[in-house]
Amino acid sequence: AMVLRWRLGFGEKAAVLAIDFTRAYTEKNSPWYCGGAGFGVVDAVKESVELLELARSKGVPIVYTKVYFESPLDGGVFVQKIPKLRTWTKDNPLTEIVPELTPGAEDTVIVKHYPSAFFGTPLAAALTARKVDTVVVIGCSTSGCIRATVLDGMQHGFRCIVPRECVGDRTQEIHESNLFDMNAKNGDVVPKRVVMDHFRGL
Repeated sequence: AMVLRWRLGFGEKAAVLAIDFTRAYTEKNSPWYCGGAGFGVVDAVKESVELLELARSKGVPIVYTKVYFESPLDGGVFVQKIPKLRTWTKDNPLTEIVPELTPGAEDTVIVKHYPSAFFGTPLAAALTARKVDTVVVIGCSTSGCIRATVLDGMQHGFRCIVPRECVGDRTQEIHESNLFDMNAKNGDVVPKRVVMDHFRGL
């Protein structure tokens, strides 16, 4: 009950951050595939289609992130820790955004090299320039790049709202424990319908 009492809610202007919804997590032959029913990335992609369509129709800014590495310096210690990430080069099809969620002409795509969408990117400045104070964070993985982005977003002064059906991870336990922690300390984890209702009211 204590956790639920401290809802941040939506501020004055929202944007959607679609974090790393790339083919690496949705293609069955990929070593990164996350297909778990109800908590995996494949289901999160399906749940996000109508949310992004509604956001777009209401003029809500949408920023996608993807990850690839071009120079030996890119990724730093992150790539040293997970050497397989070196295969995420610009020409690797697994780094492409999933076809179900193709960015629109008016959307922004940012390439990041670390878990947080804010770290080492122009994201915070770009959002602030558009007077955005609230970010709806969708994508993957819940325990990795979503959690890092929500923590960083809070530290940059953004209200972070995570529609739980629109994020995914490898295992249900890790997914749920990270949703619990984010909701307790960093932002609001809510049912997707809460975000949909807010967007419909714009």
